[in-house]
Amino acid sequence: MDNTQSAYHRVLLKLSGEALAGEGGTGLDFRKMKEVCQVIARCVEQGVEIGIVVGAGNFWRGVKNGEGHMDRAQADYMGMLATVMNCLALQDVLGQCGVSAKVQTALSIQSIGETFDVKKADEYLKSGSVVIFGCGTGSPYFSTDTGAVLRAALIGADAILLAKNIDGVYSADPRTDPTAVRYDELSYDEVLSRHLAVMDSTATCMAMDNHIPILVFALAEPENILRAVRGEVTGTIVR
Repeated sequence: MDNTQSAYHRVLLKLSGEALAGEGGTGLDFRKMKEVCQVIARCVEQGVEIGIVVGAGNFWRGVKNGEGHMDRAQADYMGMLATVMNCLALQDVLGQCGVSAKVQTALSIQSIGETFDVKKADEYLKSGSVVIFGCGTGSPYFSTDTGAVLRAALIGADAILLAKNIDGVYSADPRTDPTAVRYDELSYDEVLSRHLAVMDSTATCMAMDNHIPILVFALAEPENILRAVRGEVTGTIVR
C-alpha cells in the first residue's frame, strides 16, 4: 500500500477506556467507536501498521475503584480483565469497518484471544492486520500507559499516539485553571521534572529510554489519528 502521506510506518495507538465510553463516561459508545475505527481503517489503507492498547476506565479503575476496599493486586487484575472487554468490542467494530483485527492478551485467556507473542504480532502487522493488546503488562502495579510503551518498544513502533479527552499537554489542568498553557513540544525530561500529566513516570521513562516519541491529542475529533500519522501537529509531541 502507498504510505507516502504517512510520517510513521508503524504506530502504537493508546486509547483510554473513557474515550470509548463517549459522553456517557461508562460502558461503550458504539457510535463513537465506529467513528474511531473508520479513521483507523483509513490509516491502514495508507499502509500504516497499527497496534492498539486500550485502557479500562469505562468499566473499572483498579487503583481508584478498589482503593481501601480490596487488595491492590486483585483490583489491578480486575482492570486487566476489563481491558479485554474493550479489546473485543474494538475488534468487532473494526471488522465491521473492513479491518482485520487480532487480539493478543498479556494473560492467557483461552477462546478470547491469543497470548501475546511479539513474532506473531509482527507478522499480523506486516500483513495489514491491526493488533489489539489486552491486559496491560500482565502484572499488577503497572498502568496501561506502561503497557502501551512496552508493546510499542517490543513491536518497534515509530511513535506512540496518545489519544485523550484533552487536546494536548498543558502546564496545569485547563478545565480548572484558565491560565493553563498548552505546549506544542516537550522533552521527556521536561515532562518528568514538571510532573506534567502525559503518562505515569514509569511509562515516560520507558519511552525516553527507548527513544519513542509520544504524540498527545484529543480523540474528540477522530480525524486527529489520521493527522498524527501524517506528521501534522495536532496537540503536543514529547521526544
